[in-house]
Amino acid sequence: MRKMILLIKRDTWVFPYLRSYKKLLALIIFLGFMTTFSGAALMFTSGFLISRSAQIPENILMVYVPIVLTRAFGIGRPSFRYAERLVSHNWVLKIVSTFRRRLYELVETGTKSVYAKTQTGEVLNVLANDLFKIENFYLRTLFPTVIGLVIYVLIAIGVGVFDWGFALAIFIILGMTTILAPMITLAVNGARDFKQQQLEAELYTDLTDTVMGLQDWILAGRTAELAERQQADFNAINQLKSKQAHFNWWRDFSGAMIIGFTAIVLLVFATRHFGGSSFGVNWIAAFVLAIFPAEDALTSISTGVGEWPRYQNSITRLNEMDEQAQAEAQLQTTQQAVQPNDPTIVLNQVTFGYDQTPVLQDLSLTIPDGQKIAILGQSGAGKTTLLKLLLGDEMPLAGTVTIGSTAVADLSSQRATLIAVLDQQPYLFASTVANNLRLGKLDATDEELWDVLEQVNLKELVVQLPDGLATPMSEMGSRFSGGERQRFALARILLQDTPIVILDEPTVALDPITELAVLQTIFKTLHDKTVIWVTHHLTGIELVDKVIFIENQQIAMAGTPAKLMATERRFQRLLALDHGDLMSE
Repeated sequence: MRKMILLIKRDTWVFPYLRSYKKLLALIIFLGFMTTFSGAALMFTSGFLISRSAQIPENILMVYVPIVLTRAFGIGRPSFRYAERLVSHNWVLKIVSTFRRRLYELVETGTKSVYAKTQTGEVLNVLANDLFKIENFYLRTLFPTVIGLVIYVLIAIGVGVFDWGFALAIFIILGMTTILAPMITLAVNGARDFKQQQLEAELYTDLTDTVMGLQDWILAGRTAELAERQQADFNAINQLKSKQAHFNWWRDFSGAMIIGFTAIVLLVFATRHFGGSSFGVNWIAAFVLAIFPAEDALTSISTGVGEWPRYQNSITRLNEMDEQAQAEAQLQTTQQAVQPNDPTIVLNQVTFGYDQTPVLQDLSLTIPDGQKIAILGQSGAGKTTLLKLLLGDEMPLAGTVTIGSTAVADLSSQRATLIAVLDQQPYLFASTVANNLRLGKLDATDEELWDVLEQVNLKELVVQLPDGLATPMSEMGSRFSGGERQRFALARILLQDTPIVILDEPTVALDPITELAVLQTIFKTLHDKTVIWVTHHLTGIELVDKVIFIENQQIAMAGTPAKLMATERRFQRLLALDHGDLMSE
């Protein structure tokens, strides 16, 4: 409970909007209440109508009013339900659109550092799941809980008008569903749901990163291990879901029994108060039947509260991302600007590892200004770690990493002007072509946009779009091919105009023909830049000035593509394998 209160106090993503849109929130609660009220009133008037009609009144006018009310409440219940759903979803879509814009700004900053703090799958997991969970938090937890509690209190007050003793009994009995059951659900399912969420996040991350590196698993002959690991994750998740479903069934069954017991108490109450006259008995069924439509509103509290741990983790993660971005921005504004003399990169006897497991050991490498270098190596050899060291996202345990004789740790505030990154999955947002390009340079003119589009062979394509630069891109750029998406990202980098460009396997998902065409465009447009290309494929390797192969924490091979092809048998075999034609020994 303390963690929940602290989270609410420091939250900047979810709860502040409750105050900003309090009138709309009040309307949602009112419509939700009227939905349940109309259902209860329908059963109430129906019960009275059936009882009164069974007495065979002398005139139809004796039951005309309950007939009209029954029809009115019968129409009112779905009408209020539709209006409540419409207003609540409008609330959610309005707020989530703001969330998405904020999150995209954070993620776009992250993509410039090769997802330094998280894996690609983890970033996509945030995009795909966290905002969806916040949307469900409003629709499945917050709104139903508030509406259910309002109905719970009003039921007790309604009975209390006639008899406060019975009202107290109703309050206590229904409290087992509205208060006790949610607390038990939170205690029983809290840790279990948190574990399930961790497994799902790990599975999502593993699947995403596995798909992107599937060729490595195949080449390493470890596909059976991959399948076993994924199946183990699925089995663990299914086991947790089975336990959770079993508990939820018993909780819902208990809730139904409590409602049934409440109906018995109301039967006793109505009989005592209205059973003494021939006309009063008509109210007995009315009071008893009215409680059943409230079951959904009351039991939904437990369902919504039980999902809180899942939402809590997402809200916490989004706030931490926001705080981290603000801290980095503050650091950049206060950090003294250090401008390197030139963009020459030097790694001098660099050693780095994770949890005392060495990844790189005494590695030395110099990348002069303007050199095009390809970095090869098996998965886990240290290629991505090397990029993180170059970007300053990781600090070496020993040795130094400098750009222009300045340590990369002192260049964090200048990194966006020194280094650009083109990775496997460039983010293209559901905005216009122009807005996507201007992420590289916010004040770029339309002439500059057309110029970079021409350099990456996209000008003709954009000219043919319905609105040119103002044409909306669908989410993740899905209206364009993989090669076109990479060219759009390249155009953004050209606008950024940094002396160093990192290519983190930008063509891994492309077919060989498109891959070569994209690489030729990349190296042609970046002819005057320092290019560091991490790749598993050797397609286009002749476009670089130097190739290094990292193995066993060291540089195992180094040289020009032509030299390695002539002198290194292993390089020849790698090239043949990449082209699908093993050379004879």
